[in-house]
Amino acid sequence: MGPLVPYIFSNEFSLVIALLSGIGFGFALEQAGFSSTKKLVGLFYGYDFTVLKVFFTAGVTAMIGVLLLSHFGFLDLNLIYVNPTFLWSALVGGAIMGLGFVIGGFCPGTSVCAAAIGKIDGLAFVFGSAIGIIIFAEAYPFFETIYLAENWGPVLMNEMLGMSKLAFAFLLTAIAFLAFYFTHKIEDKVSKRQSNFSKKKIIVYISGISLAFITLVLITITPSKEEVIAQKIEDPKIQQNIIFNEVDSDALAFEIANNYYKINVIDVRSPEEYEAYHLPMAINIPFEELGNREWHKVFTQNLKANYFYADDESLVRKTYVWASYLGNSENFILTENSKTFKEKFSTDIKMPNEDLKSEMQIYNYRKDLIIKMNILTESLKNLSAPIKVKEVKIQGGC
Repeated sequence: MGPLVPYIFSNEFSLVIALLSGIGFGFALEQAGFSSTKKLVGLFYGYDFTVLKVFFTAGVTAMIGVLLLSHFGFLDLNLIYVNPTFLWSALVGGAIMGLGFVIGGFCPGTSVCAAAIGKIDGLAFVFGSAIGIIIFAEAYPFFETIYLAENWGPVLMNEMLGMSKLAFAFLLTAIAFLAFYFTHKIEDKVSKRQSNFSKKKIIVYISGISLAFITLVLITITPSKEEVIAQKIEDPKIQQNIIFNEVDSDALAFEIANNYYKINVIDVRSPEEYEAYHLPMAINIPFEELGNREWHKVFTQNLKANYFYADDESLVRKTYVWASYLGNSENFILTENSKTFKEKFSTDIKMPNEDLKSEMQIYNYRKDLIIKMNILTESLKNLSAPIKVKEVKIQGGC
């Protein structure tokens, strides 16, 4: 099992959390009756589908919860690790586990749950599982070929079916509730009993179904956090009401030359335009990549002021609005384009033809800044790019 939250919890502390989570999970299983072989194998004989109902409920609840957290911007689905699918090992392993389940009455998790409360059959199952693990480990070279065969990678069902995540969520939720209904009918028929739903149960079931579908509908019809920001960025009325912190090339050059450690100069143009020419100490974050998690800290920190520039005034103003909604950092925009900055602070800047005092002052001012920026760029050329945070996906799972 990998770290729960990389860079925040250490691997050792993640193990402590995993242990506590495991105890909680085991307690929930035992309370649900999953330490009883009679209840567990009822799935195969048709008289008790509690296992199916519990795991379907858990799956649907987790699925809707993940979609909801992603919708509000609290969870990045791209960072969730998806176990790769090895087709043959999944089929063979599934068949062995199913056979062991119906014969022994436990799956690996429920056997530990039963063993924890002192059931002899649970302890025997855990012991047998350990023997199986040792045999597999020792004979791995023999199994390796089929174990690694047909590697499909991280497969998602909605992508396999060509559906969006939300469409698949509606489909799976509907299948779950249909499964609950028909398995209940099967239980009644096998157990030769009459359906007897109390008014309280009916209210609970209808409330659960309604809550699940209402949540999915709300996710579908309401804009996500990113969509809300995108709409505000494009709204000219909002842009008119925002007071932009603006600087010209002279002011920005002064900040770069004298306060480079207090500012981030951010070029929001394309990488090609950035490579062709960029301001001293500038980093390139193309407008389309502003929402990438690797840049999140640049916009949420409050230690350095962000100075944005582009060759398109509309683009740089959109960036300013976007940054304002994302975080609390102090933001500025360059009112001139990069071409103007380059002309003003080129190393071959020309001395004014007329010996006017004001013109000479500007010339000397810019010449001094050019020298300082060149020295700075040469000294820090290996440090001009920010250290990128490596995205780590949590690995592991059941």
